Amino acid sequence: MNSNTKISIRFFDDREVRAVWDEENSKLWFSVLDIVAVLTDQDDYNKTRNYWKYLKTKLKKQNNELVSTTNQLKLIAKDGKRYLTDVLDYEGIIALGKQFPGTKANRFIEWFTYSDESIDGKSKTKAYALFETSFINNIEVGTTKGLQQIHAYLFGGLYEFAGQIRQKNISKGGFQFAVAQFLGNTLKQIEQMPESTFEEIVDKYVEMNLAHPFMEGNGRSMRIWLDLIFKKQLKRCVDWSKIGKKEYLNAMVKSSVDSTELKGLLENALTDEINSREMFLKGVDYSYYYEENE
Repeated sequence: MNSNTKISIRFFDDREVRAVWDEENSKLWFSVLDIVAVLTDQDDYNKTRNYWKYLKTKLKKQNNELVSTTNQLKLIAKDGKRYLTDVLDYEGIIALGKQFPGTKANRFIEWFTYSDESIDGKSKTKAYALFETSFINNIEVGTTKGLQQIHAYLFGGLYEFAGQIRQKNISKGGFQFAVAQFLGNTLKQIEQMPESTFEEIVDKYVEMNLAHPFMEGNGRSMRIWLDLIFKKQLKRCVDWSKIGKKEYLNAMVKSSVDSTELKGLLENALTDEINSREMFLKGVDYSYYYEENE
């Protein structure tokens, strides 16, 4: 494993599935234990490990090739340390899923097979790449243009309207976002808002969220936009893995009236690891997870 290893996290039924990008062989390796936990609906680590041991022994006796294709790589555990963990590649995970009966395993294989081919999957791959490119250093920080640059990068070639300010009205859950007719003026006002303190930056983020300038892909673009402002002004960024999906979504809904809860979540999750590739990739994983349908 070289230093270019990229840690990725996917979510299936709100459970983490860790993966590692292998630069040398250009492929992802997925944590076997995470997938066994998903397919057995098990929260107990020891029970999951014991089940995998049992399954491995059973497969060995059957001369199943799955065991021989299992690799071992170091993955970060919940205690923040790296441990050698059994991993399988894409084909191996599909073969593993077929060892489990029932509709959950079928649903998992379907999700696993298609998640990379969806618009979200392709856009997420672009978001990962953003960290590696010099383009990220050329994005205007805190401006509407900067947000358009991010959106165009994430969704270019996927949506016709990538990077374009919407000209139609949109709403979500009965909440009407900024009226399209006045959106240009609204965005100019937001752009002029101060951003020198934590409070000011979050206030600006809340207003931009109420504007919702794009037809689709607002949240994913705005969280990167927010982090770039934090980095420039405070030399900090958000460790999004510290903010749960439901907590975040609830706080965002409330922020249109009162942003106290959102500010508390973001402040507690701030870190000075602004140049960490792993922090950025983890942020992308969580950001896309927030947008997944319930």
